[in-house]
Amino acid sequence: MAGIVATAGTSTWRRALRRPAVELVIGVALTAPAAAAQIPEKFENLQVLPKDISRDELTGIMRGFATALGVRCQYCHPGGIGDSLEGVDFKSDEDPDKGKARHMMKMVADLNGATLAQLPDRDQPAVEVQCVTCHHGLPRPVTLAAELSQVIERQGAEAAVTRYRELREEFYGSGAYDFRANSLNGLGRSLVRAGKSAEAIVILELNAEQYPQDAMAAFALGQLYARAGNREKAIASYERVLQLEPDNRQAQQALQRLRGG
Repeated sequence: MAGIVATAGTSTWRRALRRPAVELVIGVALTAPAAAAQIPEKFENLQVLPKDISRDELTGIMRGFATALGVRCQYCHPGGIGDSLEGVDFKSDEDPDKGKARHMMKMVADLNGATLAQLPDRDQPAVEVQCVTCHHGLPRPVTLAAELSQVIERQGAEAAVTRYRELREEFYGSGAYDFRANSLNGLGRSLVRAGKSAEAIVILELNAEQYPQDAMAAFALGQLYARAGNREKAIASYERVLQLEPDNRQAQQALQRLRGG
């Protein structure tokens, strides 16, 4: 994955990349000999990384990018067959994703070398932004709520439920998405604010199914069912809240109102 980037020429950028690169060279050493042989000895068209960067260091950085985004070299570099690097044109700028990668590298260098460097009382050792900080193994670093919101907008809430199950099956435990209860609770609140109460109910019902011990989802469902005139389901939801949190005054009062007390 050699020619993805190019040199800012600053010592800050060198320092920003050098530490993760050293760690990643260990992974390069474990690369199959056939794949390693297909990586060029000299690199062309470097525009962010130093032109005199070593083969091992650059390869380590490229493998770090691939791991952070969960992709192969061909995500940015055209050519090659399947997983093979044979025939890959590393110096080509044909793929627009390569240009995006260069832009992202400059952004990260600026964040670490300028923006975060000015942070008052910065922790030491300093926390630095890396590709994986946002991407977590995804080419597009979007949250679970953002992904599902897009599906709801295009295809509806039921399609979003299907998408959630697909993502959970593929990515649960990987850190790519936050599958904790608060993700769907937050999406539910956003939908309510957007006037999409019916969609919010679908999402919160999914959350209650996945996390039956989450009182927040049950309480929100109680409110939405009550607004929709579904008294039976609203009562059941508030009763569930009180099973989980017997001292929840808001649920007690809502239940009393629904029962006419």
